[in-house]
Amino acid sequence: MSPPAVPSAKRAPSRRIRLARAGLFATVFVVAACGLVYELALITLGAYLVGNTATQASIVLSVMVFAMGLGALAAKPLQKRPALSFAAIELVLAALGGFSVLLLYAAFAWTALYNVPLIAVASLIGLLVGAEIPLLMELLQRIRKQAAGAAVADLNAADYLGGLVGGLAFPFLLLPVFGQIRGALLVGAVNAVAGVVLIFLLFRDDLSRMSRQLLALAAGAIAIVLAGAFVYTDRFEVAARQQLYSAPIVYSEDTRYQQIVMTESASPFGDTDFRLYLDGDLQFSSVDEYRYHEALVHPVMNGPRGDVLVLGGGDALAVREILRYPDVETVTLVDLDETVTNLARDFDELVALNGGALADPRVAVANEDAFTWLREQGSTYDAIVVDMPDPDATETAKLYSVEFYALAGAHLNPQGRMVVQGGSPYFAPKTYWTIAATLEEAGYAATSYQASVPSFGDWGFHAVQASGEAPVVSLDPAVGPLRSLTPELLEAAQVFPPDRTRMDMEPSTLIHPVIVDIVASEWRHY
Repeated sequence: MSPPAVPSAKRAPSRRIRLARAGLFATVFVVAACGLVYELALITLGAYLVGNTATQASIVLSVMVFAMGLGALAAKPLQKRPALSFAAIELVLAALGGFSVLLLYAAFAWTALYNVPLIAVASLIGLLVGAEIPLLMELLQRIRKQAAGAAVADLNAADYLGGLVGGLAFPFLLLPVFGQIRGALLVGAVNAVAGVVLIFLLFRDDLSRMSRQLLALAAGAIAIVLAGAFVYTDRFEVAARQQLYSAPIVYSEDTRYQQIVMTESASPFGDTDFRLYLDGDLQFSSVDEYRYHEALVHPVMNGPRGDVLVLGGGDALAVREILRYPDVETVTLVDLDETVTNLARDFDELVALNGGALADPRVAVANEDAFTWLREQGSTYDAIVVDMPDPDATETAKLYSVEFYALAGAHLNPQGRMVVQGGSPYFAPKTYWTIAATLEEAGYAATSYQASVPSFGDWGFHAVQASGEAPVVSLDPAVGPLRSLTPELLEAAQVFPPDRTRMDMEPSTLIHPVIVDIVASEWRHY
């Protein structure tokens, strides 16, 4: 026998409750995604501006988690008016989170501060995020009374799912498409819409007429300010970046990996000083880059050199030097950032400097992580040039590890040689000799030498060979006269003054990247 039909008038409230609960869980999903994006944006900005991603992540996450706990406690008295409190918190969070990257970038560019504003912003965002769940729990109970355990489970499920989507959206959508500043502003707008729409649709009757008017005005004002900032982001970035560089900026871009800036000015010698910076670190000056690249390349090219591998060096300046040898058959350039190699191929000033090296048919480019690329490739080479950025961040530290050098060395032919740029033996001697110790731990005795590069100061290199014995470095007369390096200078470059002799250092590994802390301590005052 069929159960008696339930009148439609009695079924309607149940449907409204289900729709209300669905709307509330959708809001939880959205605000959770926004909260995680704020965290990732602060971590990424710190990695770009300061370096050492592990430290930046630790600061942001620990401060925010602590503040979230305080925010949950602070939300207790707000539960008497959960609808108004939640809407107000979301609007404040939208403004603060949306402008967080812009404010911190401004602090870095125009003041000597960064960590203090970072901690303040992370704390405030954490407080506001921490207050969300208690208030949403109260709103959920007003829709329909539910056992505490089941309600917490439902809210946490929506919260964690939102975190997943926010965590994936940041690196794969927001950062590459909108950039750091615009991405944060856009998320702030989404945050505001989610909070206000929930309250006005489901809990409008819980608000007084004045409260509704004030919330609407506040939401409108925040929307206008966020939209204005979104439109004028480019102007702000130009002004802020120029504040960090003494010479006029001729190109700037934030890629998914790093911040690229190129400047151009008149040099003291009357020609043009064209410079490339990655994440604020100088990579070369056109005035004296030949000193660095001649010392990097030519000592390991006096031997077998038919097939050459360059790891890093996306500007193609090392490739330019390699191509001076007509018997070089192939050059493989592996650089992570496609934007850098595209600039080396297409940006007029850089093409003029590298001699159009990437247009040479002998050159092949792979835009991949060097560590991963080496693991997946079986090719061997007569010479390997490792021209990586300094190991001042966890991302680059793995490229100065025992594991990386052993992996790279396995790609050498039996008579092959490899050279590694090692930083400054004068300004950063511990870093320089840590790299030597790391090469030795990987099974290679290194021949260490240095060169004077005025833009950098005294700069050093380490050469090794496949046999494991320390190579004899020399120049092949066939290359012709170089601008800064002679056989006599190269021989003298292997002698270090008494105050910069070999230091006994611990090798750096993937699990214990000691080189990151050493770099940070030595370059702190420069």
